[in-house]
Amino acid sequence: MADEKEVAAIHTGTDSPPPGPEADKKYGIKEHWKCLAACTLVSMCPFQYGLDFGLIGGLQAMVGFLKIFGHPAPELPSGWNIDTERQQLISSLMTLGAFISSSAAGPIAGVMSRRMAIWSASLLCIVSNIIMMSTTNIGGLYAGRLLIGLANGMFMTFSQLYIQECSPARYRGLMISSFQVWTSLGSLVGTIVDNFTEKIDGRNSYLIPLGLIYIMPVLMSLGLLLIPESPRWLMQHGKPEQARKALRWHRPFPEARIDAEIRDIEVALETESHHKSIPVWDMFRDPVDRRRTVLAVCGLTVQGASGAMYMIAYGTYFFRMAGIGQPFENSCILNGVGIVAILINSALITNFGRRRVFLVSGLVLCGLAQLLTAVVYTVNPGTKSTGQAIVALAVIYIFGYNGMVATYAWVSGGELPSQRLRSYTFGLATAVGFFAAWLTTFTAPYFINPEALNWGPKYGYIWLPSCLISAAWVYFFLPEVKNRTLEEIDEMFEARLPAKKFRKYVCVVHRPVGVAAKGSDGTVASGSDVDTGSKKGEDVVHAEEVKV
Repeated sequence: MADEKEVAAIHTGTDSPPPGPEADKKYGIKEHWKCLAACTLVSMCPFQYGLDFGLIGGLQAMVGFLKIFGHPAPELPSGWNIDTERQQLISSLMTLGAFISSSAAGPIAGVMSRRMAIWSASLLCIVSNIIMMSTTNIGGLYAGRLLIGLANGMFMTFSQLYIQECSPARYRGLMISSFQVWTSLGSLVGTIVDNFTEKIDGRNSYLIPLGLIYIMPVLMSLGLLLIPESPRWLMQHGKPEQARKALRWHRPFPEARIDAEIRDIEVALETESHHKSIPVWDMFRDPVDRRRTVLAVCGLTVQGASGAMYMIAYGTYFFRMAGIGQPFENSCILNGVGIVAILINSALITNFGRRRVFLVSGLVLCGLAQLLTAVVYTVNPGTKSTGQAIVALAVIYIFGYNGMVATYAWVSGGELPSQRLRSYTFGLATAVGFFAAWLTTFTAPYFINPEALNWGPKYGYIWLPSCLISAAWVYFFLPEVKNRTLEEIDEMFEARLPAKKFRKYVCVVHRPVGVAAKGSDGTVASGSDVDTGSKKGEDVVHAEEVKV
């Protein structure tokens, strides 16, 4: 067996091996503060997405908004309503725009860096809001909604790509959970502002909330001036010195470790450079890439399958038309609970496997909450006790969705694509996720609007089987990649492991010599153990079993 120092020098390009696992312990949150601060800034992008949903859901229940874009309805509690078609388009055009821009993420990433794409989204967001605030024509409002959807799709896709590529493996889950915190915080701010302005007579009732949309694009545009570009994007586009400089800014490691990580990225890109065909087809041509594409797409689409979009997009309207008192206050409560759930999740995400929480506490809880909501309303509709029960079940639902389903869906969809196809695969996954969101927001008014089917809370019957099917898919097919580097994830997929073996697999291909190999559950094997084939546990897969 080759001398460890010699092999390490080949790996890192230095005369000494990289530090061992004991040295890694000193690099905690304090040492990674610059990288985590940069990722936190970028993770604020979805605040805009959440704010939009929080605002628009309330606007459709505001008399000031309905007097311009709706029609009188004396038989309803508010005296006003909005056509089902208009309601569909106002909510769904935003998700349609997001679907379009995220679908184009691959080609966009070929000409724009992660930061440049976010800057472009900020500009587009400002332009769209100028249109929405200045128009009283429904066509102008539709145009603004589509444009802001294009901006939100870019915000959501490219901020995720930046976080996935820049954050350390051990903190990637934490950073992506903070991504979801900002989404819910945006929704909460939107519903709180709606709650205070809905009593204002005239256009100001909805113009004041819309004015909040300018805040995040301006803040993001200034903040991006202070942080570097994604090192992986720079390497992929032939800028190694800039990539090294950016990685040095992001990491607290000594130069040997920087060299090792740069080399890992180079090796991964060199391996993938042998694929000369069109990236769009490569997502499906090769069996390994096809599997990663399907996993990323299905992982992200689980959000839509949970039925959350009708609660997010129409929550306030849903409460009002179901005859449940204080609809704006109830929406504020739901969003507040959602933030608490995500904060709890952030404390757990780096220590517990994602599949367990994703499956048991997330999808199943969401499905049961929606089933019980439908049953309660069917048995005893229109009473005060039923209204209280529906609000309580909505709180349980949003706790399960925000704290467990949404966060893990984004984590899964973002971690699983290959590096070469990351922009294309994650863009496709995000696009399909937005399409599922669009489909829900477009069809929900048919079910809940009193002028259509008027199901109200009985709409929950549809979502139990959807949640259970999604939970079964997660259990059988979604692999566990907690605390793995992107290069290690590449190695495990190339080994063609079944999903159940990812958690305890011992990676060796991209691991510097002298650094202990570990499964994501903490199972440890030293470098010599792997070389000789000795096992630390029955489920641990070692070097000689790798089918690379």
